[in-house]
Amino acid sequence: MEIYNTIRRDYQTFEPLQPGRVGMYVCGVTVYDLCHIGHARSAIVFDVLFRFLRTIGYSVTYVRNFTDIDDKIIDRANLLGVGTAQLAEKYIQAFYEDMDSLLVLRPSIEPRATHHIQPMIEMVQVLLNKGHAYVEEGDVYFSVETFPGYGELSGRRLEEMKAGFRVKVDEKKRHPLDFALWKSSKPNEPYWESPWGKGRPGWHLECSVMSNIYLGRTFDIHGGGLDLIFPHHENERAQSLCANGGQFARFWVHNGFVTVESEKMSKSLGNFITIRDATSQYHPEVLRLFLLSKHYRTPLDFSKEQVFREQNALLRIYRTLKRLEEIMGKHTMNLELEELSPHLQQVPGFLDSLSQDLNTPAAIAALFSAVKEVNGIMDGAKRQGDEASLRQLRDGILAAGKVLGILNQEPSQFFQEVAKSRQEIQEEEIERLIEERASARKAKDFKRADEVRDYLKSKGVILEDTPKGTKWRWDLS
Repeated sequence: MEIYNTIRRDYQTFEPLQPGRVGMYVCGVTVYDLCHIGHARSAIVFDVLFRFLRTIGYSVTYVRNFTDIDDKIIDRANLLGVGTAQLAEKYIQAFYEDMDSLLVLRPSIEPRATHHIQPMIEMVQVLLNKGHAYVEEGDVYFSVETFPGYGELSGRRLEEMKAGFRVKVDEKKRHPLDFALWKSSKPNEPYWESPWGKGRPGWHLECSVMSNIYLGRTFDIHGGGLDLIFPHHENERAQSLCANGGQFARFWVHNGFVTVESEKMSKSLGNFITIRDATSQYHPEVLRLFLLSKHYRTPLDFSKEQVFREQNALLRIYRTLKRLEEIMGKHTMNLELEELSPHLQQVPGFLDSLSQDLNTPAAIAALFSAVKEVNGIMDGAKRQGDEASLRQLRDGILAAGKVLGILNQEPSQFFQEVAKSRQEIQEEEIERLIEERASARKAKDFKRADEVRDYLKSKGVILEDTPKGTKWRWDLS
């Protein structure tokens, strides 16, 4: 398996610190508002990485945190007249609802910043004792000039960053890029007692502390969005190496941005799409397939045209599964991720593609090749003796779906859920009209038969006449 390692700016063969075991930390959300589709992409990318690592035999400890104390949370809580803890809890639960709707697996551990204040205070004290931090009027800052490796992750030089710094600098800082480890509390803000007075931790500190507690001072993978490389991950790395030694994260993995109709998401532009907005318009599996349709490190543009393209692609797979159902009966893949590898041999190139820096577009292409093979067998003149091959291929397709987080439903249920927003006619009425049409054709009343077909088509129902009778499906194009 190869992964693009941000700090090396190159692909590296992945070998975990401990054979057979992987420690992975991914920066979670700051819980002050509903999540948007950019959050969905990051969550789904690392969900697939989590699934894939387990599929190829690793035991994975996956840690994803909640930032539940932060300037944004305090400002929003004050605006709404509620406590920060109440606001954070509300949006943590909303986050779970969104992730569950997108079929994102729960990580192994989901720590909250406010549950780890004392270890954060202890880490700040270590950095002070080692000369990497200083106190100014109750605030504690990390001194970037004391760490020669500052800028290595983002590929920037400290002096170049200083020269290009245009933001108004806090006069208490010794260097414009020094960052807060501990912030003294302002009136009416939540606080914790510390050796430097009442205050709260800085944002960058929490991930360093929680990753160290749950994964150790050196672990395998640290993930997040490209926007976190600088300053968040750069600062995390600096304070962690200075406080704890070790290597901190061995592999840095970052996913690309999501734009909307080629524009950056912005509430002021009116193109800010929450996960709830998206799942109210598109099936969650369609969204997953769309968000995996481009390589995770590349930009992804959210447009209705692109999403519907992936919807039609997913419909093709489900229609194939429906045909298989009619030949061999219903079937689901009830195996755990750790049991899927033998079945995935039926989808050549699938595991190899994911082994090459989680190349989901290539893996999806391999899945569609297997679907095409199934349809070729079913379309062939000779069926006898092919059932064993069809069963094996179906298991392979469903196993690939499980790794990608799709193909979780029975075909009929999927069709109904995709169609429900456009459904104007009940299934019982459809069946009654199909019987009426059959009777009309038998009586050679072709005018009435055509009227029924046209009426159903106007309601989004497509009829397909087969040797075994008339079948119908929702027109989801």
